[in-house]
Amino acid sequence: MPEYLLVVPDKRQVAASFSRAAGSYDAVASLQREVGAQLLARLPSLAFSRWLDLGCGTGHFTRLLAERFGAGMALDLAEGMLRHARLRGGARHFIAGDAEALPLRDGSLDLIYSNLAVQWCGDFAAVLGEAQRVLRPGGVLAFSSLCAGTLGELRDSWQAVDGFTHVNRFRAFGDYEALCADSGLQVLALERQARTLHFPDLRALTRSLKELGAHNLNPGRPGGLTGPARIRALAAAYEGLRTAEGLPATYQVVYAVLCKSR
Repeated sequence: MPEYLLVVPDKRQVAASFSRAAGSYDAVASLQREVGAQLLARLPSLAFSRWLDLGCGTGHFTRLLAERFGAGMALDLAEGMLRHARLRGGARHFIAGDAEALPLRDGSLDLIYSNLAVQWCGDFAAVLGEAQRVLRPGGVLAFSSLCAGTLGELRDSWQAVDGFTHVNRFRAFGDYEALCADSGLQVLALERQARTLHFPDLRALTRSLKELGAHNLNPGRPGGLTGPARIRALAAAYEGLRTAEGLPATYQVVYAVLCKSR
């Protein structure tokens, strides 16, 4: 396997999962909203007249980008998400497409904004290459993503139960550093921040992941239903991590701002 390629779920499965979750997503997307707002705050103080919301989901940040810069474009792999995004407006065009092969002309954008979407891309070098291609000189790519260590508590608790893959895999932060450095884009900012959510019980955590469309989609996951005995064993293992605030679920969030050379 080429260096830095990540084994990720089949894109059709990702699109189908997020399409199914489109109706429930907004009610449980507090972390996604917080991360996206922090990414917006990291944008340079420029007027971006031609922008793309890459992985727009239900269109929350498409609308906020439009309020700030005027109407732009929004793209997502999941048709179900795009249907919800169209209702919010903010974009001239809502496009079903893939971040690794953007259906856009060379040098057509001033800004690509992508909030918690590119972690589902196996070939992140291709994502960066597409950004380099479609950005104008001086254009900006701003993205947030997730890296290795995300949902580590859940992964470790499952390891105490069986050897299957139950938690989505994410690339290492060092891979993001190396790929961005090799992209030909200037790295203006690249950092990792941990953000821990707390849940009253295991059921609340797993329900939240399902309603986001971000439950386990990885190759190597166990087939069929998880039996009650294994669920009880998982809950018992996870309880050992409980704090006064509840059961922790930590996300390792990557923030990056890159610029195409003039």
